[in-house]
Amino acid sequence: MKYKMLDGNTAAAEALKMARVKVIASYPITPQTVIPETLSEMVESGDLDAQYVRVESEHSALSVVTCAAMAGVRSSTATASNGLALMHEVVGMTAGNRVPVVMPVVNRGIAAPWSLWCEHVDTMCERDMGWLQFYCQNVQEVLDLTLIAFRVSEDARVLLPSMVCMDGFFLSHSMQKVSMPEQGRVDAYIGEYKNKNVYLDPTDPMFLSDLTGNEEYTEMRYQQKLALDASVTVLEEAFEEFHKEFGRKYELVEGYRTEDADVVLVALGSMCGTAMYVVNKMREEGRKVGLLKVTVFRPFPAEYIRRLVGEQAVVGVFDRSAGLGGEGGPVWYEVCSALRNQGNQVFHYVGGIGGRDVRAETIEKIYNELLAIKAGESGRHTEWIDVKDNALELREVAKNV
Repeated sequence: MKYKMLDGNTAAAEALKMARVKVIASYPITPQTVIPETLSEMVESGDLDAQYVRVESEHSALSVVTCAAMAGVRSSTATASNGLALMHEVVGMTAGNRVPVVMPVVNRGIAAPWSLWCEHVDTMCERDMGWLQFYCQNVQEVLDLTLIAFRVSEDARVLLPSMVCMDGFFLSHSMQKVSMPEQGRVDAYIGEYKNKNVYLDPTDPMFLSDLTGNEEYTEMRYQQKLALDASVTVLEEAFEEFHKEFGRKYELVEGYRTEDADVVLVALGSMCGTAMYVVNKMREEGRKVGLLKVTVFRPFPAEYIRRLVGEQAVVGVFDRSAGLGGEGGPVWYEVCSALRNQGNQVFHYVGGIGGRDVRAETIEKIYNELLAIKAGESGRHTEWIDVKDNALELREVAKNV
C-alpha cells in the first residue's frame, strides 16, 4: 500500500488527476487556491494530460467545465465562499442540463464580515440546486469521496453534478497520512467518461438550455428529483464496491455508538473526529451518548437517520452555518423533518462559524445539556453554543456625548 502526506487541497488535486480529468478551469480563491496551483503543475510537468484554462472569474470557471463535459470530456474546477456564490447562476445550469461535473469546494464563510475561515454557509446556500453534496471528515475522505463522486454522478441513473466539501484550513491545509489507490484500480472503478443525455456535437445538433414553457418545466424539474432519489441506490452500490476494491467503508450516514444512546448528536465535516473522541470519553464515564456523522447531505438520507436514532433518544444537531432568519440551520431542519413522526426532541446548535474551532469542551457541553434534558433535569439548551458572553458589545461604536 502506497501512502503520501497530503493536505486536503492536494488530495483533491490528486483525486482529479486519478480521475483523468481532461479540462480544468482555474480561478483562485482562498482557501482552495492550492488545488488549481497543484493541477497547473501537474499539467505543466506532463503528469496530467489535460487542458488548463485560466479564466477571469468563478462564474466562467464553472461555465467552461460544464460546456467541456457536454462536449465529451471529464472536467472539473474548484472554489470556495464568495466564489461559489458568484457561480450560483451556473450551478443551476450545470444541474439542470444534467452534467456530471465533480467540484471540490473548500468551505469558508461568505462576506460580510469578511472571513477566510471555515463555515458551511457557502455550500448550504446551494443545497437545493440539484447537486449531490458530500462532506469530508478528514483528508483521506477528500480523496476517496471525490473518486466516488465521479462514479455516482456519471451513472446513467443519476447524471447530476457533485460538490465534495471540505472544511477550510481544518482540512484544506491539514497534512495527514493518505492511502493512495493504484491508478489502474481507479480507472476500473470510475470507468471512461461517456456523454449521455445532453451533449454538444456539431454533427448532431440539439437545443440546450432553451427557454422552457410551463408545459414542460415542471416535468424537467421532476426528472431531477427522480435522479436524486435514484442516486441513493447508486451511492450504496458505489460505496460497497469501493469497500471491496480499496478496503475503506463509507455510508451515507455513519452511526457511532448510537445503538443504546440516550442522546445523539448529528454533525458533518471535520468536527466529527472531535465528536467521536468526546463520545468515547463520555462512554468511559458511563454516559450513553452517540454520534450520527452525515457524509452525504444531498440527497438527504432521511431514512438512514430514522433507522439509526432510537425513538426515545434526545437529539442535538450541530450546524456550522447560522440559519439566519429561521428556527434553526439547514441540517437541523432536515433532521427535524426526518424524525417528525418519531417523537424525538430535536435541539439546534450553531457553532464553529467563521473558523472558530469546535473544541472537545464545546461538544461535551452539548452532550451534557442533552443528557440533562433527557433526565428531566432541565429544558434549556444553548443554541449558539460558542458565542462570547459580550457579543453585543463587540466593536460597539462609542457615541459622542
